[in-house]
Amino acid sequence: MASLDKILVAKLKEHSRLSGEDLAVIRSFSHSFRELAPNEDFIRQGDDPNVSAVVMSGWVARYHLLPNGPRQYLSFHTVGDWPDAQGLFIERMDHAVCAIGPAHVACIPHKELIKAFELRPPVGFAIWRETLIDASIFREAITNNSARSKPARMAHLFCELFYRARASALTRDNELDFPISLPQLGETLGMAIATINRTLSELRAGGTMDFRNGLLTIRDWPKLCAIGQFDPSYLHLKRLAR
Repeated sequence: MASLDKILVAKLKEHSRLSGEDLAVIRSFSHSFRELAPNEDFIRQGDDPNVSAVVMSGWVARYHLLPNGPRQYLSFHTVGDWPDAQGLFIERMDHAVCAIGPAHVACIPHKELIKAFELRPPVGFAIWRETLIDASIFREAITNNSARSKPARMAHLFCELFYRARASALTRDNELDFPISLPQLGETLGMAIATINRTLSELRAGGTMDFRNGLLTIRDWPKLCAIGQFDPSYLHLKRLAR
């Protein structure tokens, strides 16, 4: 696992320009580490956090917990992402964040981040841009779950996850480890488990992808993108995945 400063610098440089002085401030952040078990929450709805977590390894998910128990997964985050950066700007968290599979996060005190914003505004702009990209992902997820067919919905999610992971050098050729369960996939896409299995079978039969036991394999990227109507421009990455 790389150091926090290397992970942060690599992530923020995907969409922001940072000077040597900016990088020095980022490298000075104090932090603590937390190891997470699968499905363990590290942010709960209603929390008033005083630290911001950066994903160091694994995957985490942002979700809403509904009153009768089910979850609606809103977005997924991997190495370098700040899934609770919004906590810097709101008093109480209106969503929760949990691990999807084993994960590690680094927790940076809010007071240090705010001080960095004052000393080096470009650092603040870069972290703010992270929250704006999150908002863009949310908007796309709303469109995906409400306006696309079920195969297109699933194809789009897999395209987004693979594209973002590839941009951060987290894929192996055409494979991506994404340890989500099928029920969790259903809670993401608004589908019953039977529909999830049927839709997966349809995409497999078309030769576009496979997803088994937490391993996503891309068979035909152009075709999968076409099915999912995937246009990565909403991710606002300067350094596009190859």
